[in-house]
Amino acid sequence: MAGGGQTTVIQRILERRADRPPINTEETTANIAVMLRVVPPPRALLVCQDAALRQQLERRITGDMFDVETVADETEAVQRFIAEFRAVVLTDSLDLVRRLRARSGERSPFIVYVAELDDSAEREAGLAAGADECVGRRASSRELDARLGAARRIAELEAVLRITLAENRKLSATDDLTRVASRRFFTKHFPREVERAARYARGLGLLLCDIDYFKKLNDTLGHAAGDEILRQFAARVQKNLRRGVDWVARIGGEEFAVVLPETPYEQALEVARKLRSAVDKTPFTYDRKPITVTASFGLCALDRVPAGERQLAQRVLKIADAALYRSKDGGRNRVTATRFGSNAA
Repeated sequence: MAGGGQTTVIQRILERRADRPPINTEETTANIAVMLRVVPPPRALLVCQDAALRQQLERRITGDMFDVETVADETEAVQRFIAEFRAVVLTDSLDLVRRLRARSGERSPFIVYVAELDDSAEREAGLAAGADECVGRRASSRELDARLGAARRIAELEAVLRITLAENRKLSATDDLTRVASRRFFTKHFPREVERAARYARGLGLLLCDIDYFKKLNDTLGHAAGDEILRQFAARVQKNLRRGVDWVARIGGEEFAVVLPETPYEQALEVARKLRSAVDKTPFTYDRKPITVTASFGLCALDRVPAGERQLAQRVLKIADAALYRSKDGGRNRVTATRFGSNAA
């Protein structure tokens, strides 16, 4: 997850580009946390002439750390890098470090130089050649993992920053009224949550919720009251979710989507029931007067997201929407749930 300093850097860049008042740090951090979680592991190139060192590093690099490709020949490594960018390069070759740094391009990789000797002269040589990080080949497993982990985090943050700047993501990432994620953010990042869950064979839940009879409340009490109900609803939902993991987006006038990463069906159903109760049990307030508000919920959840399913995010969204419709058609203020791949509700 992005640290406070890293979040602040992204925040300041966005504020300058947008020429708008300062962005709420908590909102920025939450959105960056989602983006960091759903980006795939950075692509890496492992280039070691020493076979023993190459095998040692291959054993240490896990699939959730890097999507790594191993190459022994330096010239082939440069050709592959030119053909397709790799965010991280690990190598024992100073010449390769120099060759990669000599290239002019829009993006530069984070280069980790693995030195033969773990001494200051070797590290200075690596840094002088253009490496971002140096580590001795006889470093402990803990140190090696820590340095590789730092390289991964930097590559992930760079990827998130590039996405944010390229698409002006932050300008429309947060719903202005409710301060939860926007529909555009949901449209972009929910499919990435599905892809991530499939990649690691994890569970996932999508919960759609709709405030019951909202138009009547809005017409009767006024638009200001309606806006306040929306704000309180979003805040109440967020309060009952796992901070930094689950997230909520406003995807329509009074309709919200709740994304539950790494949450199988039974746990997702518990969350849905808890949210329904949280909305129903305590009246909302406007102008110091209590207002009874209920909501209908439709859930689609998967115990284990399958890999290779085409348009899976759209299918999950469609199933959750159908479940929500059944809740509204069946009397409202209820939860209808579907386990993906099952006809049971």
